[in-house]
Parts: sequence; C-alpha cells; structure tokens
Amino acid sequence: MRIWLPVVILLLADATAYAGPDEQGSSAQVQTPRKSPDFLFGRPDGSIGVRGSWVFSRAGSDWYDFVTNQLTVERGDFNGPEFGFDVSFTVKPRLDIVVGVDVSNASTNSEYRNFVDNNRLPIEQKTELRGSTITGSVKYALIPRGREVGSVAWVPATIIPYVGAGGGAHWYRLRQQGDFVDFLDNSVFTDLFESSGWKPSAHVFGGADLKLHRRVYLAIEARYQWTKGDFGPDFINFDPIDLSGLHIGSGINFIF
Repeated sequence: MRIWLPVVILLLADATAYAGPDEQGSSAQVQTPRKSPDFLFGRPDGSIGVRGSWVFSRAGSDWYDFVTNQLTVERGDFNGPEFGFDVSFTVKPRLDIVVGVDVSNASTNSEYRNFVDNNRLPIEQKTELRGSTITGSVKYALIPRGREVGSVAWVPATIIPYVGAGGGAHWYRLRQQGDFVDFLDNSVFTDLFESSGWKPSAHVFGGADLKLHRRVYLAIEARYQWTKGDFGPDFINFDPIDLSGLHIGSGINFIF
C-alpha cells in the first residue's frame, strides 16, 4: 500500500496538469466577444440624418449693392452656418423621398464709409439675415446601395454617390438696427428696419454617402437653392432681396 500511494499521487497530478490548459482554453473561448456581422437582414426602409453646412450667399440684388456701397459691409458677410435635419423614405431600390428642415443665420456689424456723427465718431449698426427652409426632395442613388446575399442577408455598399432635386417654403428675416443717416439733411437717427416672410424655393444637390458602420453613413453634399423675398414697408425702392446661394456641408445618416 505504501508503494502504490506515491504512484497514485503522481498520476493524479499528471491528469490535473493535462486538464488545466483545456479548461483555460474553454474559458477563453467563452469570454471572447463575437463580432457583429457586416450585413443587414433585409433592405433598409429609409434614414434619419443631421447635417451642418456653410452657406455662400449669392447676394445678387440691389439692396446688397446699396449696403456694400454705404456701409463697411462685404457680400461675403452674408455667408454663414446652417444646420439641418432630414428623414428619407425608400420608394424604389435607388430612389428616396426626403423631407428636411434647415436653419441658417448670418450677421455683421458695420459703420458708414463716408459719414461720422457730430463728435466725429463712427455711425454704427448691425445687420442680421436669418432663414429657415422646409423642403421636400427626390434623391437618386447613382449606383446600387447594396447587394442581396442569399434569401435574407443584404450587404450595404461602401460609397453611394447620389443626385437630387426638390422644392420647399423658405422663411426669412432681415433686420438692421442702429444709427443711420438721413440723406435729406445728413442728420443721424436711431431706428430698427425689419422685413420677413415666407417664399417658395427650389434646389438641386449632389453628393455621396460613405459607410462608417452597418447603419451609419457620412454624407458629403453640395446644394444650390434659389429663392427671393419681398421687402416690407421699412425698405422702399428696392427689388426683391436675393436669398439664393450655395450650401456645402456634411452630416451623419442612420439607416433603418
């Protein structure tokens, strides 16, 4: 019995050493996270997106001529940031209907170029142009957005170039506040001039969606919008104000 006891102990130790690595390997397999598949279970129905743009105003009407001649204002001062929100619905494999809202704002401080007050101080004012557009568009993908694999899997494309067009309703508000010169007698007075309203708009656009994740795309887009607004009674003897411009920006789309 004393002879067999050390032999049994050695056999048990050897069995334990043999089983240890296998058990550790099994534990490691259980703890390893599973990578999510790079495909969807069916074609997407649409997307929700947010974006930011920079608006390059055309500033093509006679009111811009007047303020840039009289005040220390440049046409580029009416460029500014814009933020938007879009919801799209897929109606064909390459065709979407898109509904969106955009909000923009540009403001600048100025003074008269050729006039000063009685104390030889600048005659100063602030000009602000704000806008908001509700749009409806048709968006067309220039290549397939993905491919079907088998009966249920759908693999999204990495880059999807697109074009589109649409229309909407644009709200604008032009506001000038500060000191002004009465050209009849060259006197200086303080006042607020304001004009606002809703006008129809039209736009075309093009860009590309770049896949960041299965359901997340980076959108890069250039858009040109046409619209103009009528002046209210505070502004007289001016043609309708030009509110058109080029919008260049990017955003994030989440497909569903």
